[in-house]
Amino acid sequence: MLIIVGMIAGMMVPMQTAVNNRLTVFTKAVLPTSFYSFLTGTIILFIINLIVDPGKFTLSFFGSQSYSYVWFAGGVLGVIFLTGNILLLPRIGAALTVIVTVTGQMVIGIFIDTFGWFDADVKPLHVMHIVGVLLLIAGIIYMNVKKRGAVTKSSSLLWILFGLGTGMMPPMQTAINSSLRYEVDSFIYAAFISFLVGTIVLFMMAILIHKGIKLTRTSGDMTLKPWHFAGGVLGAAYIASNIMLMPYLGVTLTLMSTILGQIVMGLVIDHFGMFNLPKYPVDQRRVIAVLMIISGIALLNFF
Repeated sequence: MLIIVGMIAGMMVPMQTAVNNRLTVFTKAVLPTSFYSFLTGTIILFIINLIVDPGKFTLSFFGSQSYSYVWFAGGVLGVIFLTGNILLLPRIGAALTVIVTVTGQMVIGIFIDTFGWFDADVKPLHVMHIVGVLLLIAGIIYMNVKKRGAVTKSSSLLWILFGLGTGMMPPMQTAINSSLRYEVDSFIYAAFISFLVGTIVLFMMAILIHKGIKLTRTSGDMTLKPWHFAGGVLGAAYIASNIMLMPYLGVTLTLMSTILGQIVMGLVIDHFGMFNLPKYPVDQRRVIAVLMIISGIALLNFF
């Protein structure tokens, strides 16, 4: 059941990306779009926390906290991952960006589980865990790399290494946010803090790089609508779910289940052309890749 919850959480990521893609039409830039998405998620999480446990917004609560690095690092890591992808995409292409960042996530996820980094529960490494990760990576490569031209001459080892490092951010973010969960005794409040920090960082980046966070009500024949801000809600649900799942599934299995959800929902969006996106019907290559990924997750779950 927890793996299914992870898959559902993962499904929110491509939906968030698709919604934010529409919002970019009105912001004209990626960072302002991400800022508004984070801001929406922060507001939603603030309201939920205020209803569930208003005591966590009192002066006595804030005065009793130690404010260790876990309060700030999770949100910053999320922004680094976002910015890293923005830098990588035009330099090594979308397919290779996915491959190197997911590989980075897999590698650091195993290290966190095996050695208990960031106060995570130790899960002894089994040879089948390695086989499972290799199956998942192989499935992602098989799905994303075209038969020709997968790696162009413009791709450099430096950018690939940068992508591996960038990909290591989400598992560390999940582990750090999980530690914050215990420090504040609430996974929803931990998600709120992570989003709040990310929002502040993105605001400063947007001001420095774009000299503002512009948002127009109309663009061509399109009008800004409330659902264009739904990306923040989906992102908040995804982060909160990861924080909730990590203590029970471990970093690696949480990551695997959410990646499977991302891929499945990505296939659905492509196949039906949801959110006014182009249609890319599911073919044999994609079906085989998903089966490989499911097999990898099964190995991680059974051993």
